[in-house]
Amino acid sequence: MSQSLLLPALVGVAAGLVVALITVAVSARRQRQAATGILGGARAEAQRLRAEAVREGEAARAEVLVAARIEALKQREDLDREVQRRREEWDRLERRADERARLQERKLEELEARDRGLAKREQTLAQHEQALRGREGEADRLAEAQRVKLERIAGLSAEDARREILQRVEDEARTQAQALARDIREQAKRGADRDARRIISMAIQRIAAEHTAESTVAAVALPSEEMKGRIIGREGRNIRAFETATGVDVIIDDTPDTVSVSCFDPIRREVARRSLEALIQDGRIHPGRIEEIVLKVQKELETQLVELGEQAAYDTGIHGIHPELVKLIGRMRYRTSYGQNIYDHSKEVSWLAGMMAAELHLDVALAKRGGLLHDVGKVLTHDNEGTHVELGVEVARRYGESGPVINCIQAHHDDVPHESAESVLVQAADAISGARPGARREAFETYVKRLTRLEEIANAFPGVEKSNVIQAGREVRVVVTPERIDDGAAAQLSESIARKIENELQYPGQIKVVVIRETRAVDYAR
Repeated sequence: MSQSLLLPALVGVAAGLVVALITVAVSARRQRQAATGILGGARAEAQRLRAEAVREGEAARAEVLVAARIEALKQREDLDREVQRRREEWDRLERRADERARLQERKLEELEARDRGLAKREQTLAQHEQALRGREGEADRLAEAQRVKLERIAGLSAEDARREILQRVEDEARTQAQALARDIREQAKRGADRDARRIISMAIQRIAAEHTAESTVAAVALPSEEMKGRIIGREGRNIRAFETATGVDVIIDDTPDTVSVSCFDPIRREVARRSLEALIQDGRIHPGRIEEIVLKVQKELETQLVELGEQAAYDTGIHGIHPELVKLIGRMRYRTSYGQNIYDHSKEVSWLAGMMAAELHLDVALAKRGGLLHDVGKVLTHDNEGTHVELGVEVARRYGESGPVINCIQAHHDDVPHESAESVLVQAADAISGARPGARREAFETYVKRLTRLEEIANAFPGVEKSNVIQAGREVRVVVTPERIDDGAAAQLSESIARKIENELQYPGQIKVVVIRETRAVDYAR
């Protein structure tokens, strides 16, 4: 039963396969025919395109050949022109070469003629040289004979004579060199001294300053003798209160209508003087009133000190000074140095330094500022330890002064080297202001010590016979031994003594050193 069912199914499947195969074959055949037709059309189109391309290529080739022929003709024309130009250039170069060849031939002929002349000259020179050799030999023989004769006459060998001549020439040259150096130094010194005198004298003539000596005592005039008792007070209570408040000593003696106020601090002395005058004018003298007046005068004086400092800065044309420095400048009004008022002295130094700086085309503002502040430390010496230079440098640094100004303060007594020309001018102006006649007082002991030290310095040099200090210490005359010191050494000795005085002594102005060399010939007629 199963086999009978399977057979028809297989037959149906086989028939379906046959039909499918036939359908595929028919479809393939149709596609092949269609492809054959398309291929034939493509081939025909390709042949057509190839033919068109061949025709276009032939046409383009013809055009290119024509253009190439035209370009070749143009290049040939250009080449012909270039060949013609180069041929002309070559002809010109050939002509120039021919001319140079002719010139070379003429030069060669001239050189040959010169060579012939030089050959003749060389022959002549050779003959002259031979003759000169003969003469030199003869001269050498004569010189040797002369030398032998001179040695025999002089009793010296040639080497000894050479040494003696060289020694004489050396001594003569050294003497001339010393004389020349001395002349140059003297000329330079005269020129420098002349210019310095002109600048300094001009600066001094433009300043008219008064110099007054101040002491440590101030006198107060009284309206009557009865006022002395009121100043003393009951059991001396008024005078004790006054001295305690002001820090001064009140001297009441037999001097009529006068009371003296004594104190080494000029500020305190001024406060006491003004307070006493105010009390005398007011008439109410008792401890309470005394303290009130003293405080009032102190405040007034503080204000006046600021005004004095501002006035000094205005007078000298200096700006931008710290207010504390302005106050210290005002305090200089009540300080003295060797009897010279420091306030006036500082203003004078500022003016002098500024004038000299203007003449020398230097920094006028720096010179004036350094001159005004160079002695500012002197108002602090009563209350602080150290020299006025150290204190002045410290306070200038504290209140923002510049380095050049600080150097002017620090170097005006040669404590440190000068760093600017303005610093030197400040020192010179300080010396001028202090050395002016009547400007300062000097203790007798200091004066004598300086004169003694001047003689000691001069006598310490070898060859010095004696020395004398004259003109109140302004000149040192040194007498030397003529056998040990010649003229050149005398000039060097004066310079050495002057430099040693500068390094070891402090003095106002300048000191002249004169070296005297004297030779005496003594004989007696009998």
